[in-house]
This record gives sequence, C-alpha cells and structure tokens, in this order.
Amino acid sequence: MEEALAEMLDARKSVVTERLLDAMRYSLLGGGKRIRPALLLECYAACGGKRPETAMPAALAIECIHTYSLIHDDLPCMDDDDLRRGNPTCHKQFDEATAVLAADALQTLAFELLASSARDTPLSGELIYKLAIAAGCQGMVGGQMLDMQADNSNDDMGILAVERIHLHKTGALLRWCCEAGAMLAEADNAQLNACSRYGKAVGLLFQVTDDILDVTASSSVLGKSAGKDAVQNKATYVSVLGLQRAREVAEEMQELAVAACEPLAKQGDHLRALVHYIQERGK
Repeated sequence: MEEALAEMLDARKSVVTERLLDAMRYSLLGGGKRIRPALLLECYAACGGKRPETAMPAALAIECIHTYSLIHDDLPCMDDDDLRRGNPTCHKQFDEATAVLAADALQTLAFELLASSARDTPLSGELIYKLAIAAGCQGMVGGQMLDMQADNSNDDMGILAVERIHLHKTGALLRWCCEAGAMLAEADNAQLNACSRYGKAVGLLFQVTDDILDVTASSSVLGKSAGKDAVQNKATYVSVLGLQRAREVAEEMQELAVAACEPLAKQGDHLRALVHYIQERGK
C-alpha cells in the first residue's frame, strides 16, 4: 500500500502544484495502520478474488478518503488538534488553507481513482455510488455533524445515540471497504452478506476501541493527543457506559465480527486475525 500510494502521487507530479502535492503527500504517507485498505483487500481475497491489482484502485481511494477526513478533523474549526500519527497535523506543518485544499484534493482524487478503473471492472459506477453515500451526508460527514451537535448539547446522550453517530462517522466507510472487496471478487450473496455484517461489527469495534484508548493510552502510543474526548465533552462509549462496560461492548463486537466470518470458512482467517489486531491496538 505504501508503495502504491507513493507511486500514485508521483504520477501526478507534472500536473499538480508542488505545494499542494507536498501537503497531500505529507498526510497520505505520514504513517497509519492502513486498516481500511487492508479490510478491502482481505475481503476481496476471502471471497475468492485472484487478481488483487483489480482491487487496488478502490484500496487507494478509501485511504484518500480517510486521510482527507483526518485533515479536516484536525482543523481548528473541528477537533483542533496539533498532532496526528506522531507528527504535526497538516495545518500546522503547512497552513490552514493549504490543509483544506489538500483534503479537498484527496477527496476528489478518490473518485478519480475509482472512475479511472472502469475499464478494469464494470462495478466502478456502483462502487462510486456506494462510496459517495458512505462518505457524504448520509455517512461519515453526517456522522461528524451528529458528533459536533452532541459536543454542544447539554442533554445526556444514550448508547443508541452514540451508536448512531459512529455507525455513520466511522462505521459507514469501514463497511464500504468490506462490501467493496466482496463485490470486486464477484462474491455470492452469502459471502457479500458475511462481509457486510463483518464490516458493521468491525466499524463499532474500531470506535469503541478508539474511545477506550483515548482514556487509557498516552499521546505517544496514540500518535495524537490523548484525553481530548473528555476535555471536549464528546459523546463516547466510555462517557456513556463507563470504561468497564465499554470494554465489554468491544468484546461483544469482536464476537459478532468473528461470527460473521463463518460463511467464509478458512478464507476468513485473516479477517478474524484483523479483528483481534483492531481490539489489541495500543496494548
């Protein structure tokens, strides 16, 4: 993935303004676990995909979308963070305007990558449509809005409201990764449903684990500022349920994700391992 991301940016050197490309490169190649493309590629393999190069444009696209969202999330008008993946955030390394434009460029680049793969897969239009839903006002962006509204609300948040936020903000894109991988592998209905259920459970597991790490891990381990959820009065699994119950929910989501892999048989072993990796982050 690192090599493919770097090559994809290098291919645009002659057509993208240098400072803009530098900011895009800084954030896109600034580390990260690459869980989203890993989910996509592993679901592709688990459903019998034999030519991973056909899934690579989608894997690159989702990492562009994810990175754009992180750049925006760190801006002073949003979560206002100075640290991301152990380094200064994009707007600190460059400036706010450049950071906004770099994020915008990465967002649109994701759809360019999917559209340009049309000659390799007839699914391109469907993948673009589903990604637009998952990333936009009905998915990640809508979830971010719900999250911001919760920050400014004096009402006590219940667990269903927290789940609604994170099914949109985090879960929608993770689920897209799993479904896209299955679709690109021409999965049957049982395989596609298994990957979809897996993606939904992993999406919630990822967020519960993030919430737990925010109160239990150091900034050096996280690669970003620790303890910000409490400072900003964010609605999290920990703030609503308490740390112990949040850990129990993580265990429940882990079990659901592993169970979802059953129709994939042995081909789902890497997906099962990825569940354990997500839950063990920061330990």
